[in-house]
Amino acid sequence: MIHFLIVGLGNPGDKYKNTRHNIGFMILDALASNFSVSFKDSKKYLESTYSWEGEKIHLLKPLEFMNLSGKATQTLANLYKIPATQILVVQDEVDLPFGKIKNKIGGGTAGHNGLKDIVAKLGTQDFHRLRFGVGKPEKGGMEVADFVLQNFNSEERNSLDALIKESVTKTEEWIRTNRNLIRKESGN
Repeated sequence: MIHFLIVGLGNPGDKYKNTRHNIGFMILDALASNFSVSFKDSKKYLESTYSWEGEKIHLLKPLEFMNLSGKATQTLANLYKIPATQILVVQDEVDLPFGKIKNKIGGGTAGHNGLKDIVAKLGTQDFHRLRFGVGKPEKGGMEVADFVLQNFNSEERNSLDALIKESVTKTEEWIRTNRNLIRKESGN
């Protein structure tokens, strides 16, 4: 059985619940709902584990603020002996237009403080990312940090459910693809 860790990035608390920066939490909530599992609270993070297509899937929502997401990620990766290549971080991405969803392996953090902390704690950039485009504020408008901490606008909310479902599908595809690669490399 292969273990995968899916980390949703966000900030704890009702104040941030529906903000662009919390799309990682929203997508993990949808994954948990799909598999009828709930999160257990360990005070520092919320965790859920389920079996899917013969693999063990661990969902993680760090409960410290975004820029401290690495500690919980490192804790679960070490606990379940999950290498970075079997970790998917679900994040908001200002460099993509709203609704564009892309996978990426490794690379820089583009100033994303949650990613910076995960890289620092894991000691590698070689984890996977599901990048959910939230767009950028208009030129001359608000700062990016303020923009991502705002709620989605009404137009964005109209398509958010469908985009979250698409993100769940892309996450499942990521698990299947990586499971097949791991099995092929190990000769199973």
